[in-house]
Amino acid sequence: MIRTLTISPDPIDEAALVAKRRMSQGMGAAVYFAGVVREMEGERALKGIDYEAFRAMAEHQFHLIFAAMKQRWPVESVRVVHRIGFVQVNEASLWVEVIAPHRGEAFAACQFLIEEMKAKVTIWKRGIEETAA
Repeated sequence: MIRTLTISPDPIDEAALVAKRRMSQGMGAAVYFAGVVREMEGERALKGIDYEAFRAMAEHQFHLIFAAMKQRWPVESVRVVHRIGFVQVNEASLWVEVIAPHRGEAFAACQFLIEEMKAKVTIWKRGIEETAA
């Protein structure tokens, strides 16, 4: 399984990522997920979220998740981009691509990755509230 992980403060260029997609014969599903910063967190209006990571541990945990995915599904490749630093409302903070032979496998693997990431990866977020004008 090809695994690509990027943890960066740079904005996520979804079009460029999709343009770089590579699939071998026999692969019929490419699932993409973008996690976008919401304007509201509960009752609080946000201007964005500040993400912080313990990079070495986050990378380690992601690779454990990738290994678990490989054991469960015939995934050909997975690409993950997670932002750190300040991410404004309506911008993507997470982008995931899973390539597999069929859509069910690709969707299941993508869902698994996101749920495991939220539970285990050392990336913290802090909502930055919109200030009253």
